[in-house]
Amino acid sequence: MSTSARPHRSRPHRQDVLIGVVGLAGGLLLWAVGLHTQGGFFGAHWVALLPLVVTAALEPLRRTRPQTALALGTLALVADQFTTGSLATVLMYTDLMYAAVVYGSPAAARRIPVATFLVTVAATVGFSAWLRVPEALLFGVVTGLVSFAPALTGVGVRNHREAAQAARLRAEQTALLAEVDRTQAVTAERARMARELHDLVAGHLSAIAIHSTAALSIDDPATSRDALGVIRHNSVEGLAEMRRLIGLLRDSGGDDGPGVAPTLASLDALVAQARSNAASSGLTVTLDDIRARTGPLPAPVELAAYRIVQESLTNALKHAAPGPVTVRLERSDTGLTVEVTSVVGDRPGPRAPGSGAGLAGMAERVKLLGGTIGTGPADGGEIWRVRAELPVEEGTYA
Repeated sequence: MSTSARPHRSRPHRQDVLIGVVGLAGGLLLWAVGLHTQGGFFGAHWVALLPLVVTAALEPLRRTRPQTALALGTLALVADQFTTGSLATVLMYTDLMYAAVVYGSPAAARRIPVATFLVTVAATVGFSAWLRVPEALLFGVVTGLVSFAPALTGVGVRNHREAAQAARLRAEQTALLAEVDRTQAVTAERARMARELHDLVAGHLSAIAIHSTAALSIDDPATSRDALGVIRHNSVEGLAEMRRLIGLLRDSGGDDGPGVAPTLASLDALVAQARSNAASSGLTVTLDDIRARTGPLPAPVELAAYRIVQESLTNALKHAAPGPVTVRLERSDTGLTVEVTSVVGDRPGPRAPGSGAGLAGMAERVKLLGGTIGTGPADGGEIWRVRAELPVEEGTYA
């Protein structure tokens, strides 16, 4: 409990004050009409009011000081047995017993029912041995009703409240975990959309940038006409890809299956398009598919392989020197190898700037599938190579 909550906790609850007032008023009414629980053993008739007043005064402490209220209430109840007695005193004492279990410390909640049970058994055995009549059992029954019964009721109520509190905590934790999962899912989806968007339009926009720069820098009608043709082709293809992606995002069914995702069967068209875009840059793009097995691959593997080739060709168009650009595919029983090589060096003509997002996107795709990827110079630094190994066994990726 925080320090700021202590002063508020020490103030009596209004309901407890009301219980004390009602109990005192009821006891005074019973005393006024002469209703008592037993014959007087000590003092005058009004002496029965003292335990009544003490018990009523303890009611406002039933939540804030439950164990203290029970201890003093027990003394008041014992004192009441030496007077004419009051039913209101007994009833308020049972409420103090109940409150001590419900609002008291966990240790008190465990000990009070055991103690009251032992007191009930001791009273039953003691009065039976002392009076030696069957009616002596009634003393044990009354003792149990006044002490053990309210304590047992308090145990049930406390356990129910603790179970309800635990359920509320579990519900809150579940809600927090659900919110964390939702945030992670949104973040993952945004990253996936960013990769798809980059892979869809980067190649087309790079070709447009390079050929538009060439058309502006070379004063030759034929060259400008060819460049404009390439620009138009890539603009149309880029718009088509964008419309496809927007259509997928608008599709409430969320069916992003192999029918709408590119596969390795489309590599011939991708390589032909890259060959057309790179013709003016002195690049010759070839596809070397030496897969021993040509059966279907898992859809995530096909999509990742296609995007790796697409991004590698885009990077070659941006940065590679004139020379061969080779796309090589090889498949084994456990994996698919994708390798794209190009010539490292300076080349004449315009270049499109790069942001490095393509390499990061390829690495993310391969990581999600549990594969490996390497990018960098090879063969003494003359060749730039992208090599990815993707597992094809079911269950090796999420």
